[in-house]
Amino acid sequence: VQLQASGGGLVQAGGSLRLSCVASGRTFTGYAMGWFRQAAGKEREIVAVINWSFGNTWYADSVKGRITISRNNAKNTVYLQMNSLKPEDTAVYYCAADLSGGWSSWGQGTQVTVSS
Repeated sequence: VQLQASGGGLVQAGGSLRLSCVASGRTFTGYAMGWFRQAAGKEREIVAVINWSFGNTWYADSVKGRITISRNNAKNTVYLQMNSLKPEDTAVYYCAADLSGGWSSWGQGTQVTVSS
C-alpha cells in the first residue's frame, strides 16, 4: 500500500488549501482513510476520517465547520478541503489508511503553514 500526499503550502490566515492523498496498491473498499497532523513540538493528532465505501465522516472538534474530508473512488484519492485556516492549523499533514484495525499505512506528509 502506498499513500502519496500533496497540496500543502503557505497561506494567509482565512485562506484555503486542498490536500490530496492518492492511494495505490490495493482496494480500499470497506476501510477508513484519515488525515492527521503534527505541529512542531506536539503529538500527532487526528483531524478527519472517512469510510471509503459509505462516505461516513468524522472530524476533530478543532476543525469542525472549516475542514471537509471527501474521496473520489474512481481516482483512489482522498481530499482534505481546509477553509478559514488559522495559524494554529500549521502542521505537517499526513494521510493514513486503516486496513486492519489500526492506522497501518501512512503517507509522507505535506507541510501546511498558515501565516497571521
